[in-house]
Amino acid sequence: MSRYAHPSTSQAPAGKEPSALARIGSAACGLVLTLGHLLALYVTFIAYMARPAGPWDSETVAHSNFASGLALVLSVITALLTWVFVKAAWLRKWWYAIPTVLAVAALLRLTLFVPEL
Repeated sequence: MSRYAHPSTSQAPAGKEPSALARIGSAACGLVLTLGHLLALYVTFIAYMARPAGPWDSETVAHSNFASGLALVLSVITALLTWVFVKAAWLRKWWYAIPTVLAVAALLRLTLFVPEL
């Protein structure tokens, strides 16, 4: 009895190993996304660590908002790349979780957790 593999997964049908090219493609896609996620995580971390020195320090609030916006943009870019890589069957769908979490964190910093003067 043959086993059906959904075309959107990177699993090979029963009895067949994925080719070396498919494994290299998956590793390259994972590396690209991991670098993008680390950059978005770093910018989000910077946005959350920004604390105004006092009521006169509106510049720190502006920098925090800018970092949050940049993190949101980076999360959208990595989410689009994830969509491309999942559609190409090089990565699995769980990769969508990482840019989603980063985007929510950046959006929360822009809206609910804005540093107050």
